[in-house]
Amino acid sequence: MDLLEKIRTLPTGAGCYLYKNAEGEVIYVGKAKNLRARVRSYFLAASQANAKTGSLMREAVDIEYILVANEREALALENNLIKQRKPRFNILLRDDKTYPYIKLTLADRHPKVFVTRRLRKDGSSYFGPYFPGNLAHRLVDVIHRSFLIPSCKVDLNRYHPRACLQYYIKRCLGPCVEGLISTDDYRQAVRDVQLFLEGSAGELEKRLTARMEQAAEAQQFELAARLRDQLITVSQAQDRQRIASPGDEDADVFGFHYENGMLAVNLFHMRGGKIVDRRDMFWEDLPEFAEPIEDIATEPRLEPNPNVPAPEVQADNEAAEEHSVLAPLNAAFSSATFFSALLKQIYLDQGYVPRHIYVPVEFPDRELLMDELRERSGHKIEIAAPQRGDKRSLVDLVCQNAKQSFDQRFRVLQPSIKAMQEALQDALTLPDPPERIECFDISHIQGAETVASMVVWEKGAMKKSNYRKFQVKTVTGVDDFASMREIVYRRYLKFAHGAKPTGKDSTLPSLVLIDGGLGQLHAAAAALEELGLTTQPLASIAKREEIIYVHGQEDDPVVLDRRSPVLHVIQKIRDESHRFAVSYHRKRREMRDRSSELDEIPGVGPRTRQRLLEHFGSVRALQQAAQKNPDALLSVANKATAEKIRKYFAAELDPNPLTVLP
Repeated sequence: MDLLEKIRTLPTGAGCYLYKNAEGEVIYVGKAKNLRARVRSYFLAASQANAKTGSLMREAVDIEYILVANEREALALENNLIKQRKPRFNILLRDDKTYPYIKLTLADRHPKVFVTRRLRKDGSSYFGPYFPGNLAHRLVDVIHRSFLIPSCKVDLNRYHPRACLQYYIKRCLGPCVEGLISTDDYRQAVRDVQLFLEGSAGELEKRLTARMEQAAEAQQFELAARLRDQLITVSQAQDRQRIASPGDEDADVFGFHYENGMLAVNLFHMRGGKIVDRRDMFWEDLPEFAEPIEDIATEPRLEPNPNVPAPEVQADNEAAEEHSVLAPLNAAFSSATFFSALLKQIYLDQGYVPRHIYVPVEFPDRELLMDELRERSGHKIEIAAPQRGDKRSLVDLVCQNAKQSFDQRFRVLQPSIKAMQEALQDALTLPDPPERIECFDISHIQGAETVASMVVWEKGAMKKSNYRKFQVKTVTGVDDFASMREIVYRRYLKFAHGAKPTGKDSTLPSLVLIDGGLGQLHAAAAALEELGLTTQPLASIAKREEIIYVHGQEDDPVVLDRRSPVLHVIQKIRDESHRFAVSYHRKRREMRDRSSELDEIPGVGPRTRQRLLEHFGSVRALQQAAQKNPDALLSVANKATAEKIRKYFAAELDPNPLTVLP
């Protein structure tokens, strides 16, 4: 059964659907109130106008589904499937950390205290979560030092012959040895720890003060000093200064900053009305997986709107009806869709969820997620996008912090671009601070499919729109020097003998950088000299030694410290040119291999070959589809051609089949 026929058989109930590619990998997980209507809508022309949906449907060859009782169950199942399968067309939470708790094992005869990240129904008391994560470990260390309650792995439900080292260095009361401490005294110490972790400082201070005075009157000065230290610890814990927020409430506040396909998200944790921790999360190259939405003021949709009826899927040769079940498309990043996916992944598996969650934008499934979290936590949960007042100011503050995090992560060079340019000028003895650097690299395997790349660094960042790739045309065999000379000559031919071309790259770079040693440097210099560009600054960087040769000063190479920011910039440019050249070389080889193999299949012409490669992505994926699911070929080729492709790959697996004699 092919994909379209399978979709016609989908049920109309709530559930999750999983798109698979030709290799059987799950590439997208979604949920729906009506599975059939939702999945149908992916095949509409308006849906596939979205870059992501179009890419998804070109790769998808199969679909699975799981029926559930209602949409809330689908919400939870979707979250679990995304975390298990990690489909690349879903937005994934990269930073999947959980915050720790402090566990007090009250069900034991002699309770212990330690840090854990898992909550269990075992009779123990759990305190937390603690922000930042190391705060829980610091508090447990304070408990060891001040209250002497252990967190060892010794079985305290029975007595042992002798105490361990922790008792002798006064980090434990020694409940493991009979007679070192009475059960009542140990239980009193455990109660003190419980009050300390519960934040009942007033009651704890009264208990400690009374016992300290009693110990002093009984001239038990060592015990009195220990109780005094515990009082100081409790007092210091209470005096911890934190940033106040309106409402004195437990809340999580989100903010974000998105720019040029990169995203920074800040999450501020407020406990008792005070900001106690912040969490930074980052994503790169997000637009490829972002969903389109309309204006944030309206309700955005994560996927095609299931509430709008979708037409029946048409036959292959019929055009789909021209009406949209999507919101007006916008290729920009969808903040609403992003937060819908992010909050589900953060909170649906979280042991503790604050009563208030503030986000900068409205998003789909907000009410549904609130209901699910309310049932799981047992108390009311509010998820809101405040528009005014103190809460909006708090969200704006977190967004400002996200902007700072974005700059620190993605714009490390921005604050010192001028200084970096001056450092490059000084290190390489350039006439002016470099505004633009063009770097070249050659890639081939034993002289086959020799290609070259040119990448551009401009004002502190790589400028991908100006990258260029070349096929070497006049050189045969392995000759990197001649290849480099040809490429540099072709690149700067329009500047020959003082010509002034027009266009987006109509000015010579401040520096031409060559990936290679002296041989490649001299080959590039010969090409520039032939063009009359004898004053063009030129340098090369050798791979292993990381030595920089400047043309005209080859006898005095530049050797920079390994930690030098100037060397790091040059290495970054060189590595990018190498990456770009290798990726282009691989693509050329794949195109060569694809063409040669598919051309051998009878009945597969150039147009069919192109459609097959665009749909399946590679010959290997096409081969697997032909073996495992031959009907998948029908979405690209007719039945006769699909059968020829299947037989070709079947014969390739068994080139010498046995002849069955009558």
